[in-house]
Amino acid sequence: MKFKVSCLLEYNLNSPATFLFALKCLQTGGQDILSELLTTTPAVDIEDFHILSGMNRFSRIRTVNPGTLSIHYEAEVDVFTKTVQLGSLRADPTAELNPEGIPFLFPSRYCQSDQLGDLATQVTDGTEPGYDQAEAIRKWIHENIRYEYGTSNASTSAIETAEKRVGVCRDYTHLGISLCRALNIPARMVVGYLYQLDPMDMHAWFEAYVDGRWFTFDATQKAPRGNRITVAYGRDAADVAFTTQFGPMILNGMRVWADASADAEEEDKEN
Repeated sequence: MKFKVSCLLEYNLNSPATFLFALKCLQTGGQDILSELLTTTPAVDIEDFHILSGMNRFSRIRTVNPGTLSIHYEAEVDVFTKTVQLGSLRADPTAELNPEGIPFLFPSRYCQSDQLGDLATQVTDGTEPGYDQAEAIRKWIHENIRYEYGTSNASTSAIETAEKRVGVCRDYTHLGISLCRALNIPARMVVGYLYQLDPMDMHAWFEAYVDGRWFTFDATQKAPRGNRITVAYGRDAADVAFTTQFGPMILNGMRVWADASADAEEEDKEN
């Protein structure tokens, strides 16, 4: 299914500043970038590069002079959904785990999995190792953590979310990742666009590595739905910030769009 996504950031700068940002969609096995455009007003030089083993696409504006700056990204992306028989999945023994999953086994800045083992065991009691455990974690977070804006900040960790039982998608994701890792299930953070998210914003969810592949889990929803457009993967939010600014500035506004293309809407009606 084809989607048109867009993000607009508007800043006021008090002095010269540098920007790092990850706004560009990823070319993956699950999505194909058909077209994209990144522009700024005023026009400035933008340097593109990859980090984190070449997965994520980052851009840098070396120097922006004082004044206003707008950053606008838009893309058309074709997203593919794969169907898997869940009953055939098996847990990955750590001794046989594909190296792809190993970096996502360890505790990280916002995901203190080494301190959440007891909770992970309680949440998954009676479930089969692997996918069923990850799904039990997703369901438990959805049913036990209250979604509320303004209850967390950029420093909030999984430990705090587990204690306060409140947060937003970022916090749900960190807690899900931590509980999975506590059970030796590799888990990573994913950020991007979610079609029909209300209110529309950039979104975060987690993926768990089971039976040699990554599966999507979104604890903000009663049941995960598709139509996700991926921008970045990481161990936690420290790896996948949409923008990182070096210099004093004020974010005046951020607007996000995720719309089905006209062809996709017609296809959806026919199906």
